[in-house]
Amino acid sequence: MTPPRRRLAIAVATLTLAGLTTACGAIGNAVDCNKVGQEVTTIMTDFNGSMSKVATDPKALETAGDEAAAKVKELAKGYDGELASALDDLATGLDGIKIDAKDPSATLDSVQKMQGFITKIESACK
Repeated sequence: MTPPRRRLAIAVATLTLAGLTTACGAIGNAVDCNKVGQEVTTIMTDFNGSMSKVATDPKALETAGDEAAAKVKELAKGYDGELASALDDLATGLDGIKIDAKDPSATLDSVQKMQGFITKIESACK
């Protein structure tokens, strides 16, 4: 093979390898995001289920938030980048839920912020 053809062949091989790596990365990201989505859904479903106890035990919400935060923090350890950051933010939000009898709207605001954290996780998966 002549030198220009050899360089062209190397360039094509390099671009092909880069394309495969990118494709595999995208597939890997989709699989990760699918797994994360399932696990976060399970954690949040458990958290939402604990809301029924709040009427009789107001601290149940704090306990449920702490437990959910621990699960999300553990999940975040398996990831990096934007996805790990989004999971850490969700864990911080869950951990920060506190019952304040003097300011019940603050508690409601904390719970409503969860959707923003979920949206951040979804954005990290795009």
